[in-house]
Amino acid sequence: MLKLLTIIGARPQIIKAAALSRAIKNNYSSKIKEVIVHTGQHYDENMSQVFFNELDIPHPDYNLNTGSGTHGSQTAAMIIGIEEILLKEKPDCIVLYGDTNSTLAGAIASSKILVPIVHIEAGLRSFNKAMPEEINRIMCDHVSTLLFSPTKTGYDNLLNEGFKENNEAPYTINNPKIFHCGDVMYDNSLYFSKIAEQKTNIISTNNLEGKPFILATIHRNNNTDEPVRLQALFSAIHKISIQNKVQVVIPLHPRTAKLLSQNLSSELYAAVQTSPFIKLLPPVSFLEMIALEKNASMVMTDSGGVQKEAFFFKKPCIILRSETEWVELVDCGSAKIIDANEEKIIEAYTDFSNLKTFDFPDLFGNGKAAEFICKSILNYINTPTLIPA
Repeated sequence: MLKLLTIIGARPQIIKAAALSRAIKNNYSSKIKEVIVHTGQHYDENMSQVFFNELDIPHPDYNLNTGSGTHGSQTAAMIIGIEEILLKEKPDCIVLYGDTNSTLAGAIASSKILVPIVHIEAGLRSFNKAMPEEINRIMCDHVSTLLFSPTKTGYDNLLNEGFKENNEAPYTINNPKIFHCGDVMYDNSLYFSKIAEQKTNIISTNNLEGKPFILATIHRNNNTDEPVRLQALFSAIHKISIQNKVQVVIPLHPRTAKLLSQNLSSELYAAVQTSPFIKLLPPVSFLEMIALEKNASMVMTDSGGVQKEAFFFKKPCIILRSETEWVELVDCGSAKIIDANEEKIIEAYTDFSNLKTFDFPDLFGNGKAAEFICKSILNYINTPTLIPA
């Protein structure tokens, strides 16, 4: 039986891992044993543990309880913990998701002791190395053995960086294999969409039934930690909501909630807190987020994951960053890159509000990416793991 070790740490990784764990449970339980390691990068109860319970994900076999800290201290603690587990478990491969510090730590620890790396969401590029995530994803890709890109653009990015398209097995860190496989989050959105309708009441509880509303999320530190940017974002949201009498629902990331009073002007902070058109919510569960995305009329976000989920549910999206890894969304006209520019955010809202139709082409596969990944791991991770005693 093949043993794979899955590394998760941030909330989106926990959700992505649900697709692979579900595929293993339903189709490959006699062939694949999964060991789950939670780094503890997201340590807030509402940002982590609730997702295991709600999405029926196997609970972690290990929890490193890393918590917050500087990039260096957090990543270093993860490397130490992951290496110890690798030496103990001796897996046939390690599965890494996306571009967090947990991803980077897993890539460094595994590559140093020659454990093959399977990178899910490979090839994504913002082409902005000032983003920590860009460094993490590039470094992980270039030490991986099997790389699974959710989009054709990501696959092409790997080709442009020197990865080979038609190389032959056996595949190793020096001879990696790349795939265009579709998106595991699309798998999840299809699977959990109906469950969200049955198990959540966030729409009715917040009196949003049958009403157009904007869903907004802001969590990236270059937005939350910089007063000028955060002021511009919330000023735009406030003006749009007041001028158009449209509800804006904002599930607050803990970082954002902590910094609102500190980084907004006192006038704007008071206006946001008391506005009848702005609902500030505590962190929501994945199923609640799906319910909000399905029922929203528009999405504003600095989250890469929420950009995609808006697309899955056919909602126009205003991207509150200067770039995106999901360039296909912009190319087809369903999303606009605006950044923290108050006037342009308001303009983008007006443009989208005036459009009658949007194009949402089939970009993210057939909803069976996780099954394809499992088959590929079984087919191509077939050499003994060389871990020193």
